[in-house]
Amino acid sequence: MTPNRFAWTFTVGRESIDVNGHVNNVEYIRWMQEIAIRHTAHLGADIRAAAAGLTWLVRSHHIEYRAPTFEDDEVQLTTWVGSVERVTSIRKYEFRRTKDDVLLASGETNWVCFNRETGRPASIPDRLMLMYFDTEE
Repeated sequence: MTPNRFAWTFTVGRESIDVNGHVNNVEYIRWMQEIAIRHTAHLGADIRAAAAGLTWLVRSHHIEYRAPTFEDDEVQLTTWVGSVERVTSIRKYEFRRTKDDVLLASGETNWVCFNRETGRPASIPDRLMLMYFDTEE
């Protein structure tokens, strides 16, 4: 199975710049969460998870910064689900500047599936996770 990739292109605004004159580290986390939500909604997986009484919570983030990002840079952020375990999935990310295709940062998030009612980790239904993969190879 090949992961379905999802891309989002945006322009860095002044609000994302820190005292060092480049994008603040916290912004990358915010953008990672935003694209995860957009990807899930694009696939309709958010509706299916909600209907099953499930939600996703973050266990951990990892980011490796490769090059600085500045105000007015146009960035293409790409995401995909890299792996799935019983109650967790690893989502991958790549940040690239569009004008020169420079890799700005890469990262991953360990997401945990939770039952909304019990507040406990829950097994990820196969039908839900299959939405994130191209099964026609």
